[in-house]
Amino acid sequence: MKKLVLILLVICTACNLDEQDTLDPVFCTDELRAGLEITVKDATVNDLFLTSGITVTIVDGDYTETLVNFDNTNLFVGAFERTGTYVITVRGDNYETFTSTVPIIVDKDICHVITESREIILQPN
Repeated sequence: MKKLVLILLVICTACNLDEQDTLDPVFCTDELRAGLEITVKDATVNDLFLTSGITVTIVDGDYTETLVNFDNTNLFVGAFERTGTYVITVRGDNYETFTSTVPIIVDKDICHVITESREIILQPN
C-alpha cells in the first residue's frame, strides 16, 4: 500500500509540474547569442587591447571557427548559439601564440547559450 501511495504521489507531482509549465510559458528572443567573447591584451602595455593582426580560433572536436572582431570593438565573438567544449588559440603579428590549456565550456539555458567571456594576454616576441 505504501508503494502505491508513493507512486501516486510522484505521478501527481509530475502532473502539477507539467501544468505549471503551461501556465508560465517561456518566451525566447530571436537574437543570436555568442557562446564566446574574447578580448586580447598586450602583456607589456597596461590596458592595450589588441585587434589588428590578431586571429582567434576555437576548436571543439571536429568543429573549428575563427572568431570575428566587429569594427570599433575589442571583442572577438563566435560560437553563436553553439554549446561545446572549446580550446582557444590566439595568434598575432609579433606575439607568441597562445593556446588555452583548460577548455572553455559553453552551456545553454532554456533559450540561448550562456556567453563565456575571457581575456587573453599575449607576450610579445
